[in-house]
Amino acid sequence: MAPPLPGPLAPVAPLLSHYGYWAVGVLVFVEDFGVPAPGETVLIAAGVYAGAGQLNIVTVAVIAFAAAVIGDNLGYLIGRVGGRSFVHRWGRYVFLTPKRFHAAEVFFTRHGGKIVTVARFVEGLRQANGILAGTSGMRWRRFLAFNALGAALWVGLWATLAYLAGTHVTAIYDEIGRYQLYALVALGVLAAAFVARHVLRRRRER
Repeated sequence: MAPPLPGPLAPVAPLLSHYGYWAVGVLVFVEDFGVPAPGETVLIAAGVYAGAGQLNIVTVAVIAFAAAVIGDNLGYLIGRVGGRSFVHRWGRYVFLTPKRFHAAEVFFTRHGGKIVTVARFVEGLRQANGILAGTSGMRWRRFLAFNALGAALWVGLWATLAYLAGTHVTAIYDEIGRYQLYALVALGVLAAAFVARHVLRRRRER
């Protein structure tokens, strides 16, 4: 019998109980090219189910990894083909306004590889990093390598913690969530600093 899921994991329980691995694959996939979906939540919930013997943890990890990489590559294609005009038109639906996009793009251009790797762990960046990589002109092979690394670390962390911690994983999730907030604030400050530096440099050149 599937264990009761605590707190924020509870809403995905019906999906996971009914669709199993398909729920993991689809939700992680669509989240990774900008669709607001509980991809990370379903991954953690699936890890808890695996710990209770309802799913196989290796299968969960493989499906989540493949879905994450493919989803981000679709985001990269959207950014590469659709470009800035696509993001400016549709980005507001995932809270990616033109102003936020410009700041993120400037920061991304300088630190693309590192951002692709760590973006997986930061809400907001996880959904947008493929699109940002595509619009900024990052080479696909470089993006693919860093994206696969980030996906492996992300899946490995949450699948392992959920599998071992079981229903206690929400306490761990909340604790890590605090550090995610600090990381997001730090990235925002750094992005603002790079934008300001870029504007000042342009003014001096003029």
